[in-house]
Amino acid sequence: MNLVLPALLAATLAVVAWLSWRARQRGQGRQRAIRGVLDAADALEARLRVAREELEAVAGDHENPVRGAMQEILRQRLWLQDNAGSADLAQLDAVRRTLESARTSLEQQLQRVSQARAGH
Repeated sequence: MNLVLPALLAATLAVVAWLSWRARQRGQGRQRAIRGVLDAADALEARLRVAREELEAVAGDHENPVRGAMQEILRQRLWLQDNAGSADLAQLDAVRRTLESARTSLEQQLQRVSQARAGH
């Protein structure tokens, strides 16, 4: 009986420590996911700014094909601001992938524009 109480206390402390560690890990995973979304949005926005300058140099100021993409980034940032605390990791990863996909698509389109300008 003398050993049961200390063993039970040690087991309880071990479970509490494990639960605490797991909660910290989940919190860190969420922070990494949010940081990933913000990094992807920043990268896309930076590339869109350059793309806008390149396209305006060719098409002039009256055409602004980048505006919609910039508005979408703003919508994603507002969504993140409103939902970061409650969104699960899958939702955050989906937003990040969407932003990265948009940047990849933009790069391909700009490559085609560049090739067309060069006469290829």
